[in-house]
Amino acid sequence: MKISYSLERSLLQGAVALAAAVPVSAGLTAIFGGADLLGLAGHASGDSHVRYLSGLLLGIGLAFWTMIPAIETYTDRFQLLTSVVFVGGCARLFGIAAFGAPAAGVWMAIIMELLVTPILCIWQNQLAARAPGS
Repeated sequence: MKISYSLERSLLQGAVALAAAVPVSAGLTAIFGGADLLGLAGHASGDSHVRYLSGLLLGIGLAFWTMIPAIETYTDRFQLLTSVVFVGGCARLFGIAAFGAPAAGVWMAIIMELLVTPILCIWQNQLAARAPGS
């Protein structure tokens, strides 16, 4: 069964809204919780780094949210943000190779970074190609 363009667009918008809530909430939580929240407290520089990276995470989620209203028009931005998220996931894999398996929560982040986000990007690209006037 083939679904209509408008329904597919709405489904993608909802999926992106939900998926982007993950980095927004994680970013805000770690900005306010700092390194102590992650069990890494003890050094001001480390805390600063955790908060900085959490700010980037928040920014990535907010950037995805800005595309929702006209999601079919932001292919380049969607691909750029997806690439940034994917590279971060690859860095996590490097960490696994170097230091071993992480906690369960990190595995969920890896799934988001290396599977969910690229799938959403492919979906957005396909929808954009079918958009009226494209």
